[in-house]
Amino acid sequence: MQVSYHGHSVVRVKTDTHTILIDPFISGNEQCDLDAQTVEADVILLTHGHNDHVGDTIEIAKRNQALVVAPNELADYLAGKGLNAHNMHIGGAHEFDFGKVKLTQAFHGSSYEEEDGTIVYTGMPAGILLTIDGKTIYHMGDTALYTDLKMYGEMNDIDLVFIPIGDNFTMGPEDALIAADWVKAKTVVPIHYDTFPVIKQDADAFAKNVKTGKGKKMEIGETIEL
Repeated sequence: MQVSYHGHSVVRVKTDTHTILIDPFISGNEQCDLDAQTVEADVILLTHGHNDHVGDTIEIAKRNQALVVAPNELADYLAGKGLNAHNMHIGGAHEFDFGKVKLTQAFHGSSYEEEDGTIVYTGMPAGILLTIDGKTIYHMGDTALYTDLKMYGEMNDIDLVFIPIGDNFTMGPEDALIAADWVKAKTVVPIHYDTFPVIKQDADAFAKNVKTGKGKKMEIGETIEL
């Protein structure tokens, strides 16, 4: 299984049978090396409804006839746009043909701004525990630090975690280091930083300061083998 990082919170997982995109914010994301017009996906996983996470989901899903897995209200909204959406909610898990998805808490907000400025409420934000072939990836989405992260670390053998470090909208580096200690992942990768001036951070310093697991700043387009 190949896991690659593509700026902001965009992660791609490739298995022998599926290509999975998480939070595909591509258009308007100067960090991203993917092309929304050509990127392939069998499955799109979404943490919440903010535009910098839903991104190009509608276009990509329609072009690829991809399955979209999202928190309940967001899935309803996207189904209304003609997408094949699977509704989930926090604490729930489901076995798909590509692997197991479980949604965790994320302390944040969730709404989608349409082109005319209309704000659509899209339910509760979430993190994603994705387990494929015995390997578990935890994409924390956008979240603050909260103590239940200890429980997720105790309940799951997490191989790779993507932790937001940008501050202002999510945890900053100091809180993210605590989260890394609690989650106990083998590899810790910072996300959700540098995309906008207000979330500019030193990801190299964060990675070096990770004590539990191996901290790793992934370059744009870099791949990890699991």
